[in-house]
Amino acid sequence: MAAATAGLSWRRVSSFTGPVPRSRHGHRAVAIRELVIIFGGGNEGIADELHVYNTATNQWFLPAVRGDIPPGCAAHGFVCDGTRILVFGGMVEYGRYSNDLYELQASRWLWKKVKPQAPSTGSPPCPRLGHSFSLYGNKCYLFGGLANESEDSNNNVPRYLNDFYELELQHGSGVVGWSIPVTKGILPSPRESHTAIVYCRKDLGIPKMYIFGGMCGCRLNDLWELDIETMTWSRPETKGTVPLPRSLHTANVIGNKMYVFGGWVPQSAGGEISAHDGEWKCTGSFAYLNLDTTEWIGLISDCQEDKSNLLPGPRAGHCAVAVGTRLYIWSGRDGYRKAWNNQVCCKDLWYLDTEKPPAPSQVQLIRATTNSFQVKWDEVPTVEGYLLQLHADSPVPAAAGTPGTGVPETSVLSSQGGSSLHQSPQSLPSVPCPEMKVDHPSQANNVIPNNVQLSLPSNSLLKIEGKEKVAAPENKITQEAMKNHVDATGFKESNAPSLLPVCTSSPQTSANVGELHDLDKRTVIPDASVSSTVSSTQTMVTQQAVKTESSSTNGAVVKDETSLTTFNSKSEAAETAYFMPSTKVNTGQANDSHSSRTPQRQMAPVKSRERQWYDVGIFKNSSAVVSQFYLLPEETLNASNKMEDADVPDYRLLKKQDLLPGTVYRFRVAAINGCGVGPFSKVSEFKTCIPGFPGAPSTVKITKSVDCIHLSWEPPASPSGNILEYSAYLAIRSTQLQENPNQLVFMRIYCGLKTSCVVTAAQLSNAHVDYTSRPAIVFRISAKNERGYGPATQVRWLQDMKTSSSK
Repeated sequence: MAAATAGLSWRRVSSFTGPVPRSRHGHRAVAIRELVIIFGGGNEGIADELHVYNTATNQWFLPAVRGDIPPGCAAHGFVCDGTRILVFGGMVEYGRYSNDLYELQASRWLWKKVKPQAPSTGSPPCPRLGHSFSLYGNKCYLFGGLANESEDSNNNVPRYLNDFYELELQHGSGVVGWSIPVTKGILPSPRESHTAIVYCRKDLGIPKMYIFGGMCGCRLNDLWELDIETMTWSRPETKGTVPLPRSLHTANVIGNKMYVFGGWVPQSAGGEISAHDGEWKCTGSFAYLNLDTTEWIGLISDCQEDKSNLLPGPRAGHCAVAVGTRLYIWSGRDGYRKAWNNQVCCKDLWYLDTEKPPAPSQVQLIRATTNSFQVKWDEVPTVEGYLLQLHADSPVPAAAGTPGTGVPETSVLSSQGGSSLHQSPQSLPSVPCPEMKVDHPSQANNVIPNNVQLSLPSNSLLKIEGKEKVAAPENKITQEAMKNHVDATGFKESNAPSLLPVCTSSPQTSANVGELHDLDKRTVIPDASVSSTVSSTQTMVTQQAVKTESSSTNGAVVKDETSLTTFNSKSEAAETAYFMPSTKVNTGQANDSHSSRTPQRQMAPVKSRERQWYDVGIFKNSSAVVSQFYLLPEETLNASNKMEDADVPDYRLLKKQDLLPGTVYRFRVAAINGCGVGPFSKVSEFKTCIPGFPGAPSTVKITKSVDCIHLSWEPPASPSGNILEYSAYLAIRSTQLQENPNQLVFMRIYCGLKTSCVVTAAQLSNAHVDYTSRPAIVFRISAKNERGYGPATQVRWLQDMKTSSSK
């Protein structure tokens, strides 16, 4: 089988913390978000503890499990349905097998033994090991395995199985019972230590289960397909070179490919495979089956020698699990044959990026100054860094190629910022919720905090989002007159009208901030100077539970986005890691031995120099403080207009350009992994502040009373003079929203010097619930000084589904 290793970049992880589990074989693994959860297996005795590896932090830990803790087992069934895990069968001691079913609620690390109903016809599954246990929808599918015909565990009489069961699950927790489906076609032959996966083609929508290999006196390499809708078995025709017969291998689906790694294979002699399978060995071979075309593609052959430790060594009985598009492999026995309970096991952990990462979310603004932006974007799982680019409205000259001052310093913004409490309320009126105060300690490592946990009343769910930033004009102008005053973005504004109508369809309505300075008879909807959410699909791991906090916004963009949220930290900066031409981003995971391929840049074709994208840098984390960008030499600039791909340059040789006040900059970001640079995000657009206008109000709080809510805020950290008044706005329902859902309509609900106001139930009854990310009522608050209104802070008050659906 021909090897195609050129596109592979295996990484061995050698830098991790926490209690590392002892090496083993016969264990199983599943993934919940970025967590790899491993159970069972063994070597010198069967392991009964649950181990968790956090792929984002490279940390092992032992959760404090409770409940009906199962005994240790090996070669068991192990599937994951959301945040619950099911364990079925396996060997609990040598010669003694199990048919018990356990459920683990990973959100609480709570084990429970469950007793499914027996099938209406036939017997429930007998005790077994080496079976396959696959999940699709609300059903698990059990096939085959090995049973012991003898009641004496010391007298093992093996019986290979090919029975097929369906286990129906209850939603969230519990099971209904076993059934024996009536199938068509020829059933696969009996076997154990095979693999089974379920795949559903996007174009056809028909779920199918694929069984490959296994052991039945000799090792197998046959492929079987089950159409789950019609319950029909078949043998699909395949193209390419079929992998050698094997057992104790792994198979994982990523995209439309089934990746098969390792296992026991027949020992070949002089290129010929032993007919009777009398001699066998461990393999490190690696291949995938394209499930759309049923073509086998060999990646690492069985005969390929790896003397440089660039690839995982041969092994069997290991575990493999997909986290996003990354494949992890851990432990397993290495093939040195001794007694079953005294194998030589591998201790290493490897991963492989199977494809380039997806595009990140749009860049979101946290804070803007006259010459810098603090930005972030949602994290992309299993990436090594991010390439951030910008281009400016004004032309940027090409550099002469003179070396700059080296890698740019990471700037730190120390201004005091605010936060907003986003409460998911019961419908008004209801029980008052006490005001919450949140402390935000300075981040010692200058990294934006991923999680903030609060101690709240049981009937209150709060989300921290809140911060000031410069206006990104997501809401445009209308033909209602607002006169007399000019604000920080060049808009005219008046105190008179309290209702801010929606925009018209005139050409000016789609213009960005920098293009609206001459409009003196237009109504301006307040621009939100806001940031992204604190947490972006982040899993918080404690000794007691996996607490998931999901919040996604589409970022602060000019043209059509309205779901802008806020963020707070006292001292934040981007942690950067800059590429040299033949280096990787340092992610804390060791790159012990693999190719030093430079990730390939995907550069969009450009029609003119003004549309050229410039590198801000490559960042380890999903945040950055941007005050400069790199200028490309003249020859590189001209060449890049003709090339779609280019190597990451040596930034030490490039000159830097400072950001300018009052200028619109467009941003995009791409994620980087072992396969290179992925596609870029959608473009976001922000404007640096104009000197002299006040910043956005900070520390917004929402306090719920019986028949109203109280909004309060702190003055801007940079008022630039005396604050004359504040205005608070509420997004309201409008027929115009049906025509343009992304265009919010705001009503002014307060204007005055006080830093608080009351929002009545009558006003809230007219509120628009924004579904751009999570259901929320949207407020904006801005301050005015002698020069005019500055950018606004936007607050998204999260609503539960019942409340939002009733509005």
